[in-house]
Amino acid sequence: MSGPTRRTNRHFISLSPKNHIGGGLRARPGEVSLAHHGVLFLDELPEFHPQVLDALRQPLENREAVIARANHRVAYPASIQLVAAMNPCRCGLAGEPGHTCRRGPRCAADYQARLSGPFLDRVDLRIEVPAVSAADLTLPPPAEGSAEVAARVAAARARQTARFEALGVPARLNAECGPNLIETVAESDAAGRALIAGAAESLRLSARGYHRVLKVARTLADLDGEDRVGRHHLAEALALRSAGPSLAAVAA
Repeated sequence: MSGPTRRTNRHFISLSPKNHIGGGLRARPGEVSLAHHGVLFLDELPEFHPQVLDALRQPLENREAVIARANHRVAYPASIQLVAAMNPCRCGLAGEPGHTCRRGPRCAADYQARLSGPFLDRVDLRIEVPAVSAADLTLPPPAEGSAEVAARVAAARARQTARFEALGVPARLNAECGPNLIETVAESDAAGRALIAGAAESLRLSARGYHRVLKVARTLADLDGEDRVGRHHLAEALALRSAGPSLAAVAA
């Protein structure tokens, strides 16, 4: 996704839904619309007021920010990729070797509880990122650099666009698929269907969560250059959805 990157890490007390979504006496777009076709990065995610985070639910679902007034309604485009970062607890060291939070497990539980279930249901990828040590800084660069990754992503996006053009549907990317369409293009074999059915029950996936897993699995298959979603793609998508909260990204 190309476009602007908006970084928002103001303290949750000073940021209102009006600033984030838009509004005011003379309705103006907020951060989420200013990042249209780009990335909105939220640092220290639980420090935002819960009302601000829950106001993001509609833009993440419908790709537009709607501001309703008594006599008019304004809708701003808000097709964004939301990326957010957070510490595991308020002190930031939960799970680190040799460290014990003074409040014990409640430190992390209370901090992460600031994120509502409906908001987290719209988060596709949850990746735990361990703390970087001084020794890590001396390691050689990864074998696959940014240019190689960018080429794989561009190829996957081209596959998606070609697929939907062939089907004659308006979607360009997997993230834009409706429920019926993603079930068609992300159809797996018997082993894959059994896996996702069992995971939907054991993980208590909502209908939204189920279809978001399919979108991620379809994208993983496209990155691998495969026409069909395999069991391993579904397994990876489920693992990415159920990992820890140190870094969260909503695919878009």
